[in-house]
Amino acid sequence: MSVWLPTATCRPETCLADASPGVSHPRRALRLTACLAVLLAGIVLIPPARLVPYGARIRLVRFWARVVLRSLGVTVHLAGPGGPGSGGPGLGGPGSGRSAAGSGGGVLVVANHVSWLDIPLLAAGRPGRSLAKTEVRQWPVLGPLIARCGTVFLDRDRLRTLPDTVAAVARVLRSGQPVIVFPEGSTWCGRESGRFRPALFQAAVEAEADVQPVTIRYRLADGRPTSVPAFIGDDGLLTSLARVVAARGLVADVTFLPPIPPPGPQPSRAGARRELARRAQAAIEGIR
Repeated sequence: MSVWLPTATCRPETCLADASPGVSHPRRALRLTACLAVLLAGIVLIPPARLVPYGARIRLVRFWARVVLRSLGVTVHLAGPGGPGSGGPGLGGPGSGRSAAGSGGGVLVVANHVSWLDIPLLAAGRPGRSLAKTEVRQWPVLGPLIARCGTVFLDRDRLRTLPDTVAAVARVLRSGQPVIVFPEGSTWCGRESGRFRPALFQAAVEAEADVQPVTIRYRLADGRPTSVPAFIGDDGLLTSLARVVAARGLVADVTFLPPIPPPGPQPSRAGARRELARRAQAAIEGIR
């Protein structure tokens, strides 16, 4: 077991047992085909998209992420400072110097972690460079796309590489770009959650960057919470994808909460990152 990955109690056999309405098999095939087409288009368009101004590129990424989610049959509701049209704190381009929230660099966006769907969900409201486990590189289609988007990868089996990863995230934050991380360190079913691990908050401390908590919740169209999108335990990516495209009325509620400024003087940097982790988790749990 990885020294980085915490032990989650969520398992497919216990957390994915809820019955949920499904769509017909032809509709599932159509969704899969449409999603694959949009993902491949995204891979092809990455090089030319890098040539357009930063603000326009952000709008393109938001649009593309929403199309991906729609192709899978997921309805997205965005709310809060990072919602559509608000710009959100820290959306200034590289070299902008200061985020809109007033910190000296980018914003560390932190969210609870339920599914691989969380990544396009956050991109639909606040695109940024993500932190992902190295195994993601091997995912079919998604892996190359995620790698080409400037993702910072973390080797969870080699804990000694963690300081280098934190330093890399801090550099991105200082450049004025947002970085998206999931500090629970693992996916949970949505009913259960894990403790926010403070290590990566060190990047915000070093870059003097704001931390923006984000809450992700999945439900059905009738309002019932659902664990259908959860990607947990020994669940495979293709199995999880098949479950998502089969679901009828899947809704994702994404709430971008007010940013948390860097803490004041602390007895140690460890105390500063623990304080940021505690405040971010308290904000998210207050909404869920």
